[in-house]
Amino acid sequence: MSSATRLYLSNDTSARAAGAGLLADAWADRPDVQLIRLSSRGAFFLEPMVERDSPDGRLAWCNVQPEDLPSILAGTGGTPVRSIPFLANQTRFTFADFGETEPLALDEYQARGGLKGLEQAFRLTPDAIVEELRVSQLRGRGGAAFPVWNKWKVAQQAKGRPKSVVANADEGDAGTYCDRMILEGDPFRLLEGMLICARAIGASRGYVYCRQEYPAAAVTLRAAIQKADEAELLDIDGEPFPIEVVEGAGSYVCGEETALLESLEGKRGVVRARPPYPAQAGLYGQPTIVSNVLTFATIPQILSRGGAWHASLGTEQSRGTIALQLGGRVKHPGLVEVPFGLSLRQVLEQFGGGMAPGSRFKAVQVGGPLGSLFPAAGLELPICYDAFAKAGAVLGHGGIVVYDHETDMVDLARHFMAFTADESCGKCTPCRIGSVRGREILERIQAGGGTLEDLALLDDLGETMKLASLCALGGRAPYPVLTAIEHFPVEFRSKLRT
Repeated sequence: MSSATRLYLSNDTSARAAGAGLLADAWADRPDVQLIRLSSRGAFFLEPMVERDSPDGRLAWCNVQPEDLPSILAGTGGTPVRSIPFLANQTRFTFADFGETEPLALDEYQARGGLKGLEQAFRLTPDAIVEELRVSQLRGRGGAAFPVWNKWKVAQQAKGRPKSVVANADEGDAGTYCDRMILEGDPFRLLEGMLICARAIGASRGYVYCRQEYPAAAVTLRAAIQKADEAELLDIDGEPFPIEVVEGAGSYVCGEETALLESLEGKRGVVRARPPYPAQAGLYGQPTIVSNVLTFATIPQILSRGGAWHASLGTEQSRGTIALQLGGRVKHPGLVEVPFGLSLRQVLEQFGGGMAPGSRFKAVQVGGPLGSLFPAAGLELPICYDAFAKAGAVLGHGGIVVYDHETDMVDLARHFMAFTADESCGKCTPCRIGSVRGREILERIQAGGGTLEDLALLDDLGETMKLASLCALGGRAPYPVLTAIEHFPVEFRSKLRT
């Protein structure tokens, strides 16, 4: 094996879908190849991407086929990884090690600075940990973007026991995958963030609620937990801190924290009325911190580098970096980590490479199936929480899906309202009934039987759902429909009954 050439290939689900598994199978018995399976760099349009070492750093071969092996072994035609524009122009901190490390190599994780945040957490008091987060101005990387330190402070001061830390890995928004990448590619970073949280609030148990559609992520995470346990890392001030992976059953609404907690308790996943909030009364009625995977994965570097470092990045109200996931009809789909503040146009052109061949831009949706739709005029919007809030939109989990000129906006609007009708937990009337009525109206318009009164009814229905729904599923469901009508009125009016 010493004479074999070390080649690096991603084992990420998206890379395997692009053909990485075929390469691994084709080269499995080659005595001249030592294949190392790594996390993904997130440049999915280049997968399968094979890398090898060189005196000046890694070289990459992109969109590789099994028959390309001779060229790779000869070292001909490779591109320096650091010169690939998609990667070179990013500002990666949370995803800095992706494509460099083996997911379950704990020694590699430590060698690249892993666990320094946890070490710092044990040197600080719980109050001092929360203070670092306050200084960092970190906001949750999910839909609500609530200040993380505030949630931790509430849970820290709450009286109930036992306290829990729950990682929300029910990443259900179409076009999002950064949580899955962390689970599959850098699971120790998630565990470190959860342990820091446990130390800060006095928690004694942890859970990762993983969506059913992520089987590979669940397997990797369980293996990482076992390795961390064997290394005696799952310990807080001399007390064990067990972490359990619980797989969901396919419900989109269980991405909402209170429905998630209901499911964790073995109940039907329906939304709870708030207050009290989970930080006050969460799992089994006791104080619980629920944050998504990306939020926990951001914590370790804040502790190791300091809150002021994190606050120095981004914009006034949106500090740090954001992981954007580009999809749809762009030339270069993949994961992008940049400081807050770039415009949608900058991201789509600089990283997305513009539109896919043969496509013309029509609309972009940010924030998953509940996100607002923007026409070309909205591309100047800065990617930050306050700018999106002023525009009546949400960043959500950073998913960006681009639609081209062939997209039927009436059909798209109907699709999103039907999605809400299918996924509603049924707890509140505005969402349970409103989404069905909205779908029926849009189907009537699709069939050519709609009227101007139907458009007005959609507007009234949407306002009711926004104001009266218990959670964001019903409250945000009207946004893609109403913004589609607002920005593409001719398409809707052209299908009305004359």
